[in-house]
Amino acid sequence: MYITQGLHRHLQRRSNATAIRSAQRNLTFAQLGSRVARLAAGLRKLGVQSGDRVAMLSLNSQQYIEYYLAVPWADAVLNPVNVRWSAAEIIYSLDDSQTTVLIVSDTFKELGARIAAESKTLRTLIYVGDDQAPAGMYHYETLIEGSEPIEDARRSGDALLGIFYTGGTTGFPKGVMLSHNNLAFCALSMLSTGVLGNDATYLHVMPMFHLADFATMASLFFSGGCHAVLPSFAPAQTLRCIANEQVTDINLAPTMIQMLLDARDSDPELARLDLGSIRNVIYGASPITPTQLDRAYQAFPCASFTQAYGMTELAPLASTLTSDYHCAEHQASGKMYSAGLPQICVEVRIVDGNDIEVPRGTTGEIVVKGPNVMLGYWNKPQATAEALRNGWMHTGDGGYMDEDGFIYVCDRIKDMIVSGGENVYSAEVEGAIASHFAVAQCAVIGIPCDKWGERVHAVIILKPDACASAEEIVAYCRERIAGYKLPRSVEFRDALPLSSMGKVVKTALREPFWRDHKRGIA
Repeated sequence: MYITQGLHRHLQRRSNATAIRSAQRNLTFAQLGSRVARLAAGLRKLGVQSGDRVAMLSLNSQQYIEYYLAVPWADAVLNPVNVRWSAAEIIYSLDDSQTTVLIVSDTFKELGARIAAESKTLRTLIYVGDDQAPAGMYHYETLIEGSEPIEDARRSGDALLGIFYTGGTTGFPKGVMLSHNNLAFCALSMLSTGVLGNDATYLHVMPMFHLADFATMASLFFSGGCHAVLPSFAPAQTLRCIANEQVTDINLAPTMIQMLLDARDSDPELARLDLGSIRNVIYGASPITPTQLDRAYQAFPCASFTQAYGMTELAPLASTLTSDYHCAEHQASGKMYSAGLPQICVEVRIVDGNDIEVPRGTTGEIVVKGPNVMLGYWNKPQATAEALRNGWMHTGDGGYMDEDGFIYVCDRIKDMIVSGGENVYSAEVEGAIASHFAVAQCAVIGIPCDKWGERVHAVIILKPDACASAEEIVAYCRERIAGYKLPRSVEFRDALPLSSMGKVVKTALREPFWRDHKRGIA
């Protein structure tokens, strides 16, 4: 299998159908195919050889979609860049992967020039924008217009598709090597859940550099649906785009869903928008609360909800909780709070510290085996061997499996709080706090405690115009979770630090508390 396979199929079957809708232009499959083949030719003219790494630093755009197709078409390897990283982090990832070409959008042209000056391996910059290319950069459109299309190299199978760098919260980021088979399998696996058909209009608001969006994009390559593109996530703009473009499918983190709902509730103009076109909402990073789900059903009356669980090393999908489990019956059974069932052809086990599978209902580490598992970490054989022990990807997530095979993610193992010898899973405490009517968002961390080693600390954002005290929150939790799990301190804030995926960055929350302690911060 190969990532450009779907484009070839739809060039044959429906070349005049719309492939991309964006503020820049609309493209048919025929136009997209031509631009991809010409961009690939342009890359070859600039000296890109088989297996060379080509990076992109840009907000979401039509050109990002072209990049994901043209680089493998040219027999090269992808390296999408996290736009939220510092220059030093970006340079590290480019030099570590020996990337030679960087495509940079107008938003980041100054940063691109600095990176090029300091990188040891970068030799070519390509500028995407309406202006004249800055000195020392090639112009993206000129490169396409001046190149004759070439045949697809059809780089495929276990050949390296891309190096996808992880966040770097535990030191320098690691480059996850994923093959064409890894991504193609996950793309087809996602389609098996019933989302993203060939009549879908999918809205890209997740950052395109992130694998969560690229994997969904790859599913759309195979199904032949239409890509609608926004540069980044902004609640009001997203809601208007859904209504105007009749978007059918969207991928969001629960924090993003919350922001959409709050924006809609606070603005009468947004509340009047017809969002009935949405058929599928895919979400990940954390479960959705019943209150949030009820509000979401009101906003998106025709939508089904699917939770996806995984990580970059799993290309990125391990399991899904399909729409039929997002209902009152499975709120009561508890299955709505699970990460669902393993994807087709994927095995999941829960193991102890000796990699022995534990009984159902017992918490251990979630490990995964299947065609989605990464090739390894770029230039890190020891880290690869540790992660892929005995052929299973060790996720670092603590969880358990019920008698029906549903996976329940308790916490990142590194986020588990050990207080007085008891294990406290922050996700469980967060679930109790989040069910309080006044709470909009929350995060729970462990902070130093001389007596117990660690104590439970809650950071809370209240809903607009809502009031609650720390004492009230603790009393509310006391009725729902065991005493040793209760927050011992509560902090109210206006915002939480979020990653590009809308996930709370707990390292940033923990850092001030652990700065002067010997224990490291995972």
